[in-house]
Amino acid sequence: MRKQYKSDLSDKEWEQIKAHIRPAKRGGRPQSTNMREVLNAIFYVVKTGCQWAMLPHDFPAKGTVYHYVNTWRKDGTWEVMNRQLREQLRQQMGREATPSAGIMDSQSVKTTEKGGMAALTVTSV
Repeated sequence: MRKQYKSDLSDKEWEQIKAHIRPAKRGGRPQSTNMREVLNAIFYVVKTGCQWAMLPHDFPAKGTVYHYVNTWRKDGTWEVMNRQLREQLRQQMGREATPSAGIMDSQSVKTTEKGGMAALTVTSV
């Protein structure tokens, strides 16, 4: 048993998302991959911002973890999981599962104090 990290999934969180994660393929290596630990490793990298090469040794191999990140990105697993969890949360909050409208606010993006040619002024010596 490894030490717990703050980024690890709780039992409740794992129960909510494990149905979205296909089991690891059997064969090849003697032990099968623990998919909860793969997710814990992914969340560790996302939370800490560490490089894949710096992933602690008590997680599955970095190549295995990175493989699943890319596989789930390509096959849409991340999008499906995010959509279904968002809809579930909205329903728990007493709202419609999917929003009926969205608002974008261009004023929330800060720009430089100076714009145009003033921002590009170069002084010569």
